[in-house]
Amino acid sequence: TYEVLEAIDNRDWQELPGELGDLLLQVLFYAEMAKEDGKFSIDDVLERLSEKLVSRHPHVFGDVTAETSNDVLRNWEALKKQEKSKRGSSQSSSVLDGISTSMPSLMEAYKLSSRAANVGFDWPNIEGLFQKLTEETNELRHEVAQYPAPGPDPHARSVAGSSGAKVPEELRERLEDEVGDLLFVLVNIARYLSLDPESALRKTNRKFKRRFQHVEEELQRAGRNLPDATLEEMEKLWQQAKKAE
Repeated sequence: TYEVLEAIDNRDWQELPGELGDLLLQVLFYAEMAKEDGKFSIDDVLERLSEKLVSRHPHVFGDVTAETSNDVLRNWEALKKQEKSKRGSSQSSSVLDGISTSMPSLMEAYKLSSRAANVGFDWPNIEGLFQKLTEETNELRHEVAQYPAPGPDPHARSVAGSSGAKVPEELRERLEDEVGDLLFVLVNIARYLSLDPESALRKTNRKFKRRFQHVEEELQRAGRNLPDATLEEMEKLWQQAKKAE
């Protein structure tokens, strides 16, 4: 799936058919395994998909009216709850049920906060999110201030905790909590702006890779090794790559 996304992001139309084929192979492969085990077949998979598309899009296939994308999402969630009720689930239901914990954390955070927002649990405006971002940043800075001397070392190349300052496990856990809270707020800002945080970060990752590789290439062209270059030299080349975009 990630290779499919990469081909789409790169607009690599020659590569995309092959990547989509690899993705489709997984569906066919698991369906064939299930068929051989007497569970279901690819026909059952397609039939279930068809039924779901029709039943959850009554504004397309039925008489329901949905004026906005939010109306569509609300209808979708309501129909999912009805389907669960018909299946006779004895467990108490939550609006957060069905969100997989195996997906990337940014996507999971986006889905969790979106579900909660759909039932009114949301910031009234984006300014509240920026205030929350400041609050979470200050809480992280407070925990960082407890870091043993000489403080966090961005140049440490060994396994965390194996050299330098010994960080108490309790502090490490609090730092992890605060970084997680900060990321969650950023995900909500992206959601509030109708942006996909996973796509936004992936785009930034590609931008970083492109600029850093320019730094490497220019240093190599000058006969320099990357570890020998000063931060000032690398920053100058970085800005050069940025300006050229």
